[in-house]
Amino acid sequence: MDELIVVGCGTVVPEADRGASSYYVHLGGRSTLFDCGPGAVQGLARLGLPWATLDQLVITHFHADHVGALPGLLFAFTHGLPEPRTTPLHIIGPEGTVEFFANLARAFGDYIHDPGFPIEIDEVDADGERLLAGGLRLRAHKTPHTAESLAYRLDAGQASFGYSGDSGPTKSLGPFMTGCAAFVCECSLHDHEVSDNHLSPSRVAEIAGAARPDELILTHVYPHLRKDADVAGLVRAAGYAGRIQVAAEGLAVSLTRG
Repeated sequence: MDELIVVGCGTVVPEADRGASSYYVHLGGRSTLFDCGPGAVQGLARLGLPWATLDQLVITHFHADHVGALPGLLFAFTHGLPEPRTTPLHIIGPEGTVEFFANLARAFGDYIHDPGFPIEIDEVDADGERLLAGGLRLRAHKTPHTAESLAYRLDAGQASFGYSGDSGPTKSLGPFMTGCAAFVCECSLHDHEVSDNHLSPSRVAEIAGAARPDELILTHVYPHLRKDADVAGLVRAAGYAGRIQVAAEGLAVSLTRG
């Protein structure tokens, strides 16, 4: 079944009921993990997801709440399997990913580059794309968050997944995500408090209105916004009339267009 399963949907603020950004996508018979924030490894295990056989790992940017569990995931691959893994892992990320992993190896050890099976690190340009095994097409798109930050969409036939990563306001992200079955979009803060490197309900409504996904999944919501208001209701009030869910650990969404 082609589906998204939310592993972590939190922010840099620690919360007892959610880890940080991490999304498991099964599409075209292949498994892809988008981001690997703190708590992701335990979340994968808690949800019964086959972390040991991941095919691809896709990174949006290098903030700790999106990559903080990477050393633990690779350590689990090295020492946490009953039988050693032999199949390669394809790691895809923005410019600087090779250097980022070199720095991880200096800090944590050689297992980062050599966990006992081949690792391929692949830097993708903004607006670049990769054709992956299983008939998957991965496309990247620059977002205004950090110098390297990217959004992605993954397509296979009639199934598709889009993920904003972290983003500030942008006119181009909505058209890039047009027609996704599920679009996971950050909605960090209230309209009156957001800066130029994150999204708020009215900004999300504009982007989603252009994208027109089957399902809009709001994520990376800071806890005070979630407790203050009906976040999905704020996006609707800003003019978006499509289907909306607020992400939670374990949420499963079909990636086949209805």
